[in-house]
Amino acid sequence: MDSLKFLVEDGRIWLYGFVVMPNHVHLLWCKRDKWVDKNIQQQFLKYTAQQIKFDMINNQKLDELELYRSTQSDREFHFWERRPYKATMFNRKVADQKIDYIHYNPVKAGLCTDPEEYKYSSFSFYELNEDQWGFLTHYADHL
Repeated sequence: MDSLKFLVEDGRIWLYGFVVMPNHVHLLWCKRDKWVDKNIQQQFLKYTAQQIKFDMINNQKLDELELYRSTQSDREFHFWERRPYKATMFNRKVADQKIDYIHYNPVKAGLCTDPEEYKYSSFSFYELNEDQWGFLTHYADHL
């Protein structure tokens, strides 16, 4: 969450929606003008991978960390898929579909019975008008 907050507060992205799952993350964002040519996604994934590694080391989860050891020569550990899925939101209808999909992902995975129950999500921002995170922007403001 700190990584996303940094990207927003540093003026790199508008964050429209998210769901952090135990084994993956869903993000809907838009790069801000001065960052259009920069690879924000790569920066985000690299930083969060480092934080995951440091957390595992600091909490003595070295056996678990070994599960992420990479066989590739360009990295020691591998936390993220090589080619994450990307989609462009052309209009509100597509954005609505994507927001609904990510918000119901924890329900589909059996982590909760209602998206409102899942903590690491932007669901309450859209459905309950509660901004518990303080760094979200409604996608309708830009589409």
